[in-house]
Amino acid sequence: MIRSSRIGLAHATLALFAIAIIAKAADVQLVHGATWRARASRQQSAERTVPAPRGEILDATHRVLAQSREMVRLEISPRDVNEPGRLRRALAALHVDQSLIARALNPKSHYLVLPGRFLAVDAAPAMAVLGVHSFATIMRGYAASDGAQAIIGHVDANNRPVDGIELSLDAVLRGTPGSATIFKDSHGQGRESPTAPGTPPRRGDDVVLTINADLQEIAERALGDAVERMGAEGGDIVILDPHTGEILALASRRLDPHVAATTALSEPFEPGSTAKPFIAAGLLERGLVQPTDSVDTGNGVFDINGRLIHDEHRVGRAPLADVLRWSSNIGIVKFAERLTPQQEYETFRDFGFGMPTGVDYPTESSGSLRPPGVWSKQSANSMAMGYEISVTPLQLAAAYATFANGGKLIEPALVKAIVAPDGSIRYRHTPRVVRQVMPTAVADRVRHMLLDVVDEGTALQAALDNYLLAGKTGTPRSTVRGHYVAGRYNPNFVGLFPGDAPQYVIVVKLEAPQSSIFAARTAAPVTKAILQAAIAARDAALDRGKLASSMSAARSDSLHHEVTQAAHPMRLATADRETTTVTRDSAVDHVAAAPYVITLPARLAGPPAHVPRAVPDIRGLDLRDAVRSLHSAGFRVQLAHDRRAGDAADAVTLTEPAAGEMAPTGTLVRLLIDY
Repeated sequence: MIRSSRIGLAHATLALFAIAIIAKAADVQLVHGATWRARASRQQSAERTVPAPRGEILDATHRVLAQSREMVRLEISPRDVNEPGRLRRALAALHVDQSLIARALNPKSHYLVLPGRFLAVDAAPAMAVLGVHSFATIMRGYAASDGAQAIIGHVDANNRPVDGIELSLDAVLRGTPGSATIFKDSHGQGRESPTAPGTPPRRGDDVVLTINADLQEIAERALGDAVERMGAEGGDIVILDPHTGEILALASRRLDPHVAATTALSEPFEPGSTAKPFIAAGLLERGLVQPTDSVDTGNGVFDINGRLIHDEHRVGRAPLADVLRWSSNIGIVKFAERLTPQQEYETFRDFGFGMPTGVDYPTESSGSLRPPGVWSKQSANSMAMGYEISVTPLQLAAAYATFANGGKLIEPALVKAIVAPDGSIRYRHTPRVVRQVMPTAVADRVRHMLLDVVDEGTALQAALDNYLLAGKTGTPRSTVRGHYVAGRYNPNFVGLFPGDAPQYVIVVKLEAPQSSIFAARTAAPVTKAILQAAIAARDAALDRGKLASSMSAARSDSLHHEVTQAAHPMRLATADRETTTVTRDSAVDHVAAAPYVITLPARLAGPPAHVPRAVPDIRGLDLRDAVRSLHSAGFRVQLAHDRRAGDAADAVTLTEPAAGEMAPTGTLVRLLIDY
């Protein structure tokens, strides 16, 4: 009886225990099943974000400048490492520091995160060792020059944009991250779930820039050489396509290591005399000046409202073309008096000054252009000479492009196209005309005046042998913290190349050079060096067919120039302001349709074509007088570099053919100078 009761009690206990287990199981699986499943899932699996590769950044020729690579980050649990020898070899192959390898193999060490990122194929041997955990990551690599790098910008260690195009177009470049489900085994090793593959990441769109890498390299090399050779504190170069607005090259350099941005877009300056063509265009567009109009610049000193204005070159009574050719401050101020303050303000405003260009760059400056209501009594005069107004080199290039494209202000562009990962085009740049600044006839007329600046005026040292170049020099004073500093200047030159059908607008600006303050000896020769290299380069965004036509046009223009000086009816101002009339010759009727007629500085009528004459002796003359003397004798002139000739700023001593030799008029005489 007692034995039976004990057995029954045991059975009852077991039954109650079974019922409790069943009840608990029902509670866990039926009542709180969802809660426990979620807890188990958190312990055994995790959702991991899979980073998306950023889109590539390419130059206009599709050369890769920035590219994302899929990498892995390694973390090691030393206590779980079961093959130390294998791990040592794998880490050594990855060039991991020996002290870190020792920590990774020491079971007493704490969890170790290896610095750096590794290619998955290189890290595969280490990833196969127990205790090594790998995490996918993305690393941004750059293959751009220093100047292009400043345009492109950077990303930080977490692949977040910091500056440049990387920042301004981050929404396009960054792509869409994916996700993956990771399950952990009994050893804590993570494995991607085969049943829940997750969502793959979508790579960002590619951005094709308008920058031409070859031309960019040429500009950077020329700028770096000029800054070093001339002892300048820095400089900027912009090369722009005047018809599309595409920025072909953008180089900036500063000796100050704290200045790393593209200062051609972010650092405005007072342009000086390179602003004078805009005043000329404003006068011509409003019909306030005629080809026969001239102003008296006197002896090179002019007192206006108690302020003395000086000219570097004395030009006497001069028309507008000569005022630009010799960069007369007095002449441009007197001509600008025909504009009301509102008209002068509107002239600069219409060329785009005082407002950002809208280019895709996060720190572009708008420069400054004050309205007439806050001007002083000298502001109109100062602005006519390029002061009390500040522009970026890019703004200056865009404004000069109007003289090359028929008077249209084109919005500059840094982005040529945006391409999706599947190759479809999401965006393609098309030229956008902001406004028609002036009639085409006015734009062409100013451009022809700028041709004379290079051919015979202040920019002789920018002239090329076989191509026409139009341009303008400027030598403005420089400021430091808002105050002008004695002896400190920002020489700059703007060129249109080729001058008859421009494909480039080139702005060269140097900051405080020590070798010379004048743009003719600093910025202008840099422009020439850039163009010579671009012409020789295999791919520098030049239309070779049109360039060949420009070469022929340059030769024809040279002959036309000599013939028109010998036979066109012009009134030539002499040194004592008397005039002489040159009669028209029926032999040159074919050049009667000249685009414009201007009065020229002192010059005698040339002899009939092909008449032998002795080459003049120009020893001791300065460069300008030497050129005039040879032109007056009927010869064509070309500047040539020669160390024997001394300083071109002082005198020209040698010619080829030599002084006294007989040569037919129209012969090319080379002036040997050292520049």
